[in-house]
Order: sequence, then C-alpha cells, then structure tokens
Amino acid sequence: MIVITGASGQLGRLVIAQLLQTVPASQIVAAVRSPEKVADLAAKGVQVRHADYSQPATLDSAFAGAEKILLISSSEVGQRVAQHQAVIDAARRAAVKLLAYTSVLHAPTSALGLAEEHRQTEAALAQSGVPAVLLRNGWYHENYTAGIAGDLAHGAHFGSAGEGRISSAARADYAAAAVAVLTAQDDQAGSVYELAGDSPYTLREFADQVSRQAGKPVVYTDLSQADYRAALLQAGLPEFVAELLSDSDAAAAKGALFDDARQLSRLIGRPTTPLSASIEQALAG
Repeated sequence: MIVITGASGQLGRLVIAQLLQTVPASQIVAAVRSPEKVADLAAKGVQVRHADYSQPATLDSAFAGAEKILLISSSEVGQRVAQHQAVIDAARRAAVKLLAYTSVLHAPTSALGLAEEHRQTEAALAQSGVPAVLLRNGWYHENYTAGIAGDLAHGAHFGSAGEGRISSAARADYAAAAVAVLTAQDDQAGSVYELAGDSPYTLREFADQVSRQAGKPVVYTDLSQADYRAALLQAGLPEFVAELLSDSDAAAAKGALFDDARQLSRLIGRPTTPLSASIEQALAG
C-alpha cells in the first residue's frame, strides 16, 4: 500500500493520477486534511484517509498498513519541521519500508531561505532510522508560468535573479519522479536524487519566450532584492510571500536553482518538459 500525504494539492494529485496508471486504486491512500476535497479520488477507488500534519493523532490511522509513504513537504513555511517530524514519527511506528520526502535542490548547501526547514527534515529522517529516499526537487515551471497574465498586462516580468540560470521542470515531471521511486523494484532506501530540468534558462530568456509565444512585448526587469520585495508588497502580496519570492530570486542569482546533471530525466526515462511547452499551456488558459 502506498500513502500519498498532501494528496489534495497540485503535486499530490499528479502523483496519484500517474500511480493509477500502474497501481490498483485500492492500494493507493490519499492522506488529506480535508477528505471532502478528494471525493473524486474516492470515486475512483482510492482510499481516502484523514491526515493532518498538525494533528499527529490522525497520522497513525492514516498510515495503517502502509508499505511506502510519500511525504510531500508542508506548504506552511515556518511550521514544516514540527509537521514533518510528526509524519516521520508516525511512519516509524507504522514500520514502513520506505518514506520518500520532497526536499529542495541541493538542500545541504542551498542559499534558499526555504532550504533550512528541508535541511532540518533531512536530518530528522537520518536520525529516525526510517528507510528513506530524498527527492530534492528543483523549481517548477509553474512558479513562473502562473504569473504570465500579469507579465503580459505589465509588459514586463519583474525579478531579482540577474543572469542566474534556473533548471526548472514541470510539476508533472517531479510527480513522475516520485512515482518512479515509489514503484521501483530495487530498494530505494538511502538514495538521494537532485532533480532539475534538462534546459536551464535565465528570467530574461523566460520573458523573451513569453513575448514570442504571446506576440506581445514582455521585458525582464531586474531589480535589487530589496526593490523586488517592495514591488511585491506594493502589488498586494503578503509580507511572507514577498520575502520568500525575493529571497528565492536572490539565491537564483547565485546559482541555487541551477543543476545540469539531468538526474530527473534519467529517473523518469524521458526528457523533462520544455519550458516552451508549459508557457504554451499557460497561454492557452
């Protein structure tokens, strides 16, 4: 039995959709905070169980009978370490054979502010004795394509990544990597995968690609980290989001989102989704 935590989220849903292609629905558990949000999965025969990272008591029943668990990192930045620890502890009690964790690219050395909670989670896993595999995911194409409508409206893509190269891939590519590990015949415990897209680009090149495909001018406007943060606040984003995005861009300028080892495409057995394809999909609405 394979348990997917955070199964109602975008990545979790993609993982389950791909698992259903090879694994019987009855052997898949969608562990979610709000079961009513995945009624469609229940209708397909997927087991739906209540699981809240912040309510450890829910995790034991959610993981009952589990052989493998995919711990999709919590979206609640600042609370992740305690939440992930609760999952790790429950996985240990359930005596699972494998826990796969979605960490971040080059976690031990990453300049991303987001990386610290991932580093602490990786350390907790190492200390737990739970057989684990680390899926160190790079950036998603969708982190940028989600804002294309705004870019077109302003005729500009704002950021503070300079000429830093970004090795992003589509969210579905990372889902495919998780599925490959969860369904692998060989033992994955102890493996570490640095997962990133095949074709790195700068944000200037991203803006150029959007401009070409949309037939409208979009220029990359590079700001200092402080000015980018201020612009995001002025646009109405919450302070923690503005801090996260500006920090991530500043880290990207230093190479934090770059990787050219192509472990992701090797793991999934195909090239990663081109950025151009994700832009096309976003423009199609």
